Amino acid sequence: MATDYDAPRRNEADELGEDSLEELKARRAEAQSSSVDVDETDFNEALELPGADLSNEELTVRVLPKQEDEFTCSSCFLVHHRSRLASTKGDRLICRDCA
Repeated sequence: MATDYDAPRRNEADELGEDSLEELKARRAEAQSSSVDVDETDFNEALELPGADLSNEELTVRVLPKQEDEFTCSSCFLVHHRSRLASTKGDRLICRDCA
């Protein structure tokens, strides 16, 4: 059998164009009905408002001392790795961001 390659091809998008309005609305309702159940109490507990009283909260952070391959920038006072060193002016060490 010969195939006409110039003839328009039919696909699912073409078939959807011929559906009635009621069928399209039903498909949309089916697609929207599958929602995720969210426990509202979990959401409310995780929500923190700006200006909230956090005085009873405890923050635990492990602080490491400055390592041998690190320096403190004299301009921004942040600790950087030696690879970020841009210039040295006397005993002043400047990082690439501040240079």
